[in-house]
Amino acid sequence: MIKSCIFDLDGTLLNTLPTIRHYVNLTLSEFGLGSVSEKDVKRMVGNGSKKLIERALLKNGASLEDFEKIHKFYSDSYDEDVTYLTHTYDGIPELLAELKTMGIKIAVLSNKPDFAAKEAVKTFLGDLVDVTYGARDDVPLKPSPDGVFQIMEELGVKEEESFFIGDSSVDMKTGKNSGLFTIGVEWGFRDEDELIQNGADKIVSSPEMICDIINSRQK
Repeated sequence: MIKSCIFDLDGTLLNTLPTIRHYVNLTLSEFGLGSVSEKDVKRMVGNGSKKLIERALLKNGASLEDFEKIHKFYSDSYDEDVTYLTHTYDGIPELLAELKTMGIKIAVLSNKPDFAAKEAVKTFLGDLVDVTYGARDDVPLKPSPDGVFQIMEELGVKEEESFFIGDSSVDMKTGKNSGLFTIGVEWGFRDEDELIQNGADKIVSSPEMICDIINSRQK
């Protein structure tokens, strides 16, 4: 029986692509560098803000000499308004509400900074989510399973009782590294081939399909 769903955040529950692109380009402009497109950002995200900014700098052929200063500017700017230009994907609030009625516990595990992840979840999803964690200094980023294990312990659930749901190779690897049934979503930042190649057990094209999968496993 499925008792919990652990979701990625960016590209899975929330469309943060315009937000991330805005703050990346704000940062690049501040340091005299060229902008990046949404297509560029889709390929850059997934491994935390430091890797994001490193990739943006390399895309511009820039030196990493002032990386810490540049990354700090990005982080400080983002933290001032983490919800700017962000919105939920169609059907997500309804999906989470339905899961709650089914008695499913809901968690979010993100590689975005912990403060930003919690603020975004609070703003857009409110009390639909039971536990939210972003990047923290004492826990390795996804695809490490450590964050998943912590969440499962807090929720009081086992691997066989949980799904991991995300939109990227990092998420698929996280789910498989944790021993969870792993679902890839098609509406996010990466394509179906990447999800399949990195271990997705199922691919869904709409949020309601997640409920269908859960119902099929409850019998």
